[in-house]
Amino acid sequence: MASSRQPDHLTGSSPPAPGRRIILLFALACGIGVANIYFPQAISPLIARGLHVTPGSAAGVVTAAQLGYALGIFLLVPLGDRLAHRRLIPVLLAVAGAGLLVAGSAPALPVLVGASALIGAATVVPQIIIPMTAGLVAPERRGAVTGTLLSGLIGGILLARTFSGTLGQWLGWRAPYLGAAAVVLLLAAVLALAIPVTTPSSQQRYPALLAASLHLLRTEPELRRSCFYQATVFAGFSAAWTSIALLVTGPKYGLGASAVGLIALVGAGSMFCTPIAGRRIDRHGSDQVNLICMLGTIAAAAVLAAGAIGGAAGLIALGAGMLLLDVAMQCGQVASQARIFALRPEARSRLNTAYMTCAFLGGAAGSWLGVRAYAHLGWPGVCALVAVLAAVALSRHLLHLLRRPTPQPRPAAPAEIPPAVVR
Repeated sequence: MASSRQPDHLTGSSPPAPGRRIILLFALACGIGVANIYFPQAISPLIARGLHVTPGSAAGVVTAAQLGYALGIFLLVPLGDRLAHRRLIPVLLAVAGAGLLVAGSAPALPVLVGASALIGAATVVPQIIIPMTAGLVAPERRGAVTGTLLSGLIGGILLARTFSGTLGQWLGWRAPYLGAAAVVLLLAAVLALAIPVTTPSSQQRYPALLAASLHLLRTEPELRRSCFYQATVFAGFSAAWTSIALLVTGPKYGLGASAVGLIALVGAGSMFCTPIAGRRIDRHGSDQVNLICMLGTIAAAAVLAAGAIGGAAGLIALGAGMLLLDVAMQCGQVASQARIFALRPEARSRLNTAYMTCAFLGGAAGSWLGVRAYAHLGWPGVCALVAVLAAVALSRHLLHLLRRPTPQPRPAAPAEIPPAVVR
């Protein structure tokens, strides 16, 4: 029985399960990697002023990064099943660092948008690290370890906005890009030494790997369901975070970009919730956590709507609402990823490719819709968009729960052979 508790990572002899320090390093890498997608959200008003473009045009930098991320997930993450992680991950981080340097010196918006798409495409490292680590640990630890990695990812998402908003307010919008480039390039050097030597789980050719993700999406109902949940909820999440910078720096509050970073810092509390969600998933399954998270997203939209009143009360509502939204979205992600990683252990990177591509296509659409909802309907329109998207996901989930067959009691075994005589 002991062999059933071993990691099911790869064919052949597996490397030893990573210790706590390595897992924490991987969590840090997830946070640093994903931060490149999110920190432009806090400084888009500064970009608009610095490059003399409209706020709506500057928000295109955020959308380009998310679209690039979705493209990178589809094109590059499947390589996590085909290439050695110790080479693939540092190379991707080096490319992201180069893109950040280009963005930090961009003379005009088109160059910045193009560099943002490149950064997004190369910053898919978290989506390679997470399935890699899930395969290195025993199944009964998978939910908790995934929650730990997502805690690091959440920290990157939230602290990125604080970092960029504060640094951008002091030194201009270019400083966050250049600072992020230095950190990413340093991380690439560290991970080149720290990542365990692994054996690829697939020998398929690259076109077959790409086709495999589409095939899995077509043939795995649980994967499609998880993709739908995350695409809709993440669209609302992105709509809120892209629009809040316009609200806080606009006439209602008249604050600087650093205020957006402070609101994001309040949301850092969600880092402590994903490990709890992971342990709950290990005990009770993913569906229960998904249900709670969808209801939490709708509640977050209601709290955020009070931000339209302005003043101190409005800022408190924005902080509380964003915290609740972050917790709901990220814990829902833990639940959905735990579900898909259990489907086919040998194809986790390809499953994650399909899942995260759908999620970030939803996020890019949400950013685009959020800016337009804010332009035409103001902040209440953005909050309504968040609530509607979460309600769509909730309706789909309730339909699944109603259709789910009731578990039948197992018939009693006629006679069991004593374990001692089993050979």
